[in-house]
Amino acid sequence: MSIATGLSRKEKSDIRILVRFVALFCREKHEGEKKPFAIEAPRLKGVVAAVELCPDCTKLLKYGLSMRLRCPHDPKPPCKRCDAPCYRQEYREQIRQVMRFSGMHLVKRGRLDLLYHYVR
Repeated sequence: MSIATGLSRKEKSDIRILVRFVALFCREKHEGEKKPFAIEAPRLKGVVAAVELCPDCTKLLKYGLSMRLRCPHDPKPPCKRCDAPCYRQEYREQIRQVMRFSGMHLVKRGRLDLLYHYVR
């Protein structure tokens, strides 16, 4: 665990991926006014990259981050295979859309390492 933030390397990686995927989805799918994403949690300072998001994606990302930090499983399974999903139904469908779109978007642009998550 990192002394600075209290997060494991896996948690940091999951959080960075979530932020990247939501930011990519928002950039490609949503037009209109976007604002910088501000995180209030001190333990996420320095982990979450600066991104600009629309209000809907900001709400989804905040929810996703809170659910990731609250995950009771150790080791954390992929959410799609979890026997006790913590996401509420409306957020679960939104995050599936984000993951599906962003994952395939990055794979098509050369991020073949992300294929691992599709076959896992």
